[in-house]
Amino acid sequence: MINRRTLLKRLSALPLVGTIVGSIIPVQSVFADSPSVPKRDLIKELGLRTFINAAGTYTAMTASLMPEEVMETIEASSKEFIMLDEVQDKVGEKIAEICHAEAATVTAGCWSAMVLGLAGVLTGTDKEKIAQIPNLKGMKSEVIVQKSHNVAYVHSLTNTGVKLVEVETVADLEKAINDQTAMLWFLNYQAPDGKIQHEEWVALGKKHNIPTMIDIAADVPPVENLWKFNDMGFDLVCISGGKAMKGPQSAGILMGRKHIIEAARLSAPPRGNTIGRGMKVNKEEILGMYVALELYVKKDHEKEWKSWEEKIGYIEGMAKKVNGVTTSVSVPPIANHTPFLKIAWDPAVINLNRTQMQEKLRKGNPSIEVIGFGDHEISCTVWMLRPNEEKIVAKRIQEELSNAKV
Repeated sequence: MINRRTLLKRLSALPLVGTIVGSIIPVQSVFADSPSVPKRDLIKELGLRTFINAAGTYTAMTASLMPEEVMETIEASSKEFIMLDEVQDKVGEKIAEICHAEAATVTAGCWSAMVLGLAGVLTGTDKEKIAQIPNLKGMKSEVIVQKSHNVAYVHSLTNTGVKLVEVETVADLEKAINDQTAMLWFLNYQAPDGKIQHEEWVALGKKHNIPTMIDIAADVPPVENLWKFNDMGFDLVCISGGKAMKGPQSAGILMGRKHIIEAARLSAPPRGNTIGRGMKVNKEEILGMYVALELYVKKDHEKEWKSWEEKIGYIEGMAKKVNGVTTSVSVPPIANHTPFLKIAWDPAVINLNRTQMQEKLRKGNPSIEVIGFGDHEISCTVWMLRPNEEKIVAKRIQEELSNAKV
């Protein structure tokens, strides 16, 4: 039998042994009795509150939790130097293939995708124009949007210096087009409120040779939306990476026409003297975003949807056991397209308002976050819950409703 001393002597002839996710493990680490350094718990050290997320992928709530495979990718890539443009090149090719686009690039969120995409439209590959934005002298300076789409997210566009031109009908749009029109912008979740729908918007862009961009930030599921709008003919598609796909929260994707993506990247890091210099995405995020996208596309979406319905049903059943409570389940038609449970109660039976209910759940153990709109109701989703957390959420909601009965 070979003792430990002999084994060490033989292994010492080899520089390293084993790999984990592309990282080399020193020989000494194969022995269980090696000294270990206690891991630092910054959450506890800083006194940060963690919570069960029954609300959704809100930025303020740090959106989603990254899968183990994404974290492994991030950790492994953090141990190597790689040229940033090369990472974007290779990952962009893979993302474009998955999403049926000519080209793609990982951005600092959906907002960044819109800024950089429009910058690419405005400047092309002209280095002087790239350095000049948001001064648009000598460039086109107007973007057409539907009135119902003109909400807060248009600030991503005006960052480039453009003026927004509102329209409502096709006739309005035709009249608004002039030699200063740079792009037609479409906000997907506002589509039901607009008078011009996707296909017609794209057709109008092609008719007048004007690029079209669509914002689908939170609009998966369904998974098909990842390629639907590329197939439809939009020149640029922008999406968040840290919501349903569970990539890094600070990542997003810009995809579309190759010549525009190439121009957009000239306004993005690592290049300086550009409008996008501060929109840095590190190699870890780029690679993590790619792995997250792969995992999301390969997921069994029907099985996942069924599990969501079961979890929603469990919480609903527990809440309805309390007298004075009514519930309803709905699915938002576009953004955050997942089962959504509303729990309402009669204030004559349950002496509690929405704010009080949210605070009780927030300050309980464990802390739980839900959302709410009416005075005597809360709403919750389950797609960000970890295994069995629906039982905790259901129990706590039932307890607080029962405790507040008149």
